[in-house]
Amino acid sequence: MYHAETRKEKGSLFLSILWPIMVTQVSLFAMNLVDTIMSGRVGTNDLAGVAIGSSLWMPVFTGVNGTLLALTPIVAHLLGSGQRDKISYSVTQSLYLSVLLALLVFLVGSLSLEPILSYMSLDPAVHHIAFHYLVGLSIGVIPLFLASVLRNFFDGQGFTQITMFITVLAVPFNVLLNYGFIFGHFGLPALGGIGAGYATAITYWIIFFLSVIMTFKLTTIKHYLVFVKWVKPSWKTWKEQLSIGIPIGLSIFFETSIFSVVTLLIGAMFTTVTIAANQIALSFTSLMFMIPLSISMALTIVVGYSVGGRKLQAAKQYTRLGVFSGIGFLAVNAVFLYFFREPIAYLFTHDSEVVFMAGQFFIIAIFYQLSDATQSGLQGALRGYKDVKVPFLIAFTSYWIIGIPLGYSLSAFTDLGPFGLWIGITLGLTCAAIGFFIRLLMVQRRMIKGEEIGK
Repeated sequence: MYHAETRKEKGSLFLSILWPIMVTQVSLFAMNLVDTIMSGRVGTNDLAGVAIGSSLWMPVFTGVNGTLLALTPIVAHLLGSGQRDKISYSVTQSLYLSVLLALLVFLVGSLSLEPILSYMSLDPAVHHIAFHYLVGLSIGVIPLFLASVLRNFFDGQGFTQITMFITVLAVPFNVLLNYGFIFGHFGLPALGGIGAGYATAITYWIIFFLSVIMTFKLTTIKHYLVFVKWVKPSWKTWKEQLSIGIPIGLSIFFETSIFSVVTLLIGAMFTTVTIAANQIALSFTSLMFMIPLSISMALTIVVGYSVGGRKLQAAKQYTRLGVFSGIGFLAVNAVFLYFFREPIAYLFTHDSEVVFMAGQFFIIAIFYQLSDATQSGLQGALRGYKDVKVPFLIAFTSYWIIGIPLGYSLSAFTDLGPFGLWIGITLGLTCAAIGFFIRLLMVQRRMIKGEEIGK
């Protein structure tokens, strides 16, 4: 990492940080996509069961992962301000915190999973697959969160290629494990959609072990002595990290949970065909969203580094570059999605009824993705400024006070049916984008004013 001076240098630095994150995010999501595609090849019930299970897991995963994401701006700020000696301590404390959060997820999940699935009144086969898919997945929760901390440690210094390398190595293992556990190859039991949970959990362990190896092997990393120089757990440091991480985690949770709630409501209100069609549209559009999400994560790093080094004008330039890049990508993707929506759906299933309905979901997705790209980029920049509390309130209001109630009303009380839920979240994402934009302008003006007063 370095403080780039010209626009060309900033663009080059941003791209060098962005593309490994992009490859990493697409690879990570590809694992979920493989779960969905392979499960769909077994049958519609398996596809629906994995859809329900994933919808329950993803808000938890992204929420906790978002909480641990606090380490990225912390490391970026310490690096930008020349305080490298404090980085190792922050990383170790975050590792402790990740295990504590994983145990909390185990406890809450063991008490609430069965009641939640029973409340949904699912088809018995779908209920069984969703439950045992999550049981299998739970084996990998602790290594997943530990690996997330190490990723944030690498990324916060701008070493995004490390995680890219690890993830690209892990994806083939995930594909083979899915192939084995879902269809019963390589001497493994044929578990159908349930097998996808076990395959993904084992892959999480592989990613964790590879991440640990990197901390010992790479010259740029091993001098921090992570896993060598241990310190006592510090509630004070956890509190500091949580003060940044919890608002980030809740903001991400409220965003991702609206898509999960949509899937769960569709599961409770409509047929298995509708659940499967919704999952197909959601899976593919989420894959496309990995690009603006990667841009958002790169923005947190470069903006945090610039703010830590008091380069406020550079932070503004990076923000404009990142936000407009995300919008531009999904604008181009919208054209592709419109013309190829049914061929894409056929990648997941041979059921023509499911394909037709998925194509209708894709049309609505074209509009929500543009709002999603905008709000994601703006939120990534705000995290770089360590401004997380007000954005959390904006996210909660936009997604849960506006998006979900409006979507449910359109779905339940109009002829829009399940499509009303997608229209509701589109409006919620648009409100979030507007709110984040206003907040970003306020933060930038306040920091520039404070800099001028300091002079």
